[in-house]
Amino acid sequence: MAARQAALVATLVAGAPVPPGFAPAPVDAARRALLRKRAGDVARHWPLLAAGLGPAWPATFAGWAAGRPSNGSLRDGWDLARELRGRGGLPTLGAEELAGREAAARYDGKGAPRPRRLPALARVGGTVAVQLAGRVRLLRPARR
Repeated sequence: MAARQAALVATLVAGAPVPPGFAPAPVDAARRALLRKRAGDVARHWPLLAAGLGPAWPATFAGWAAGRPSNGSLRDGWDLARELRGRGGLPTLGAEELAGREAAARYDGKGAPRPRRLPALARVGGTVAVQLAGRVRLLRPARR
């Protein structure tokens, strides 16, 4: 029973094939619903990234998240923003939000983000953010 449950969970959240004995259509519908819920959670933590992508947000997130288990909404958004930056598809609002996060915290893509203690500068695209004494300011917002 535990092995069947693990196989079903892997199908729903990590893109594994549908286990034997389960109807593919309902499992696929549940997987899509979970991706929409996850996209909404990430959008609550990364509202500027989601707003910058506009109507493309659900499809962009679903395409990125399919086959990836969640690391939590904050980390999922951070990883997506970094990947979009690498592909040249990070919107202006997302660049500002990512620069602010990068200035405020250290995140290596593996563990939880940790607040920075020393002053820090982050540059994402045309955006420059500085963190000093725990406050983050955009010195040069991205061009809109």
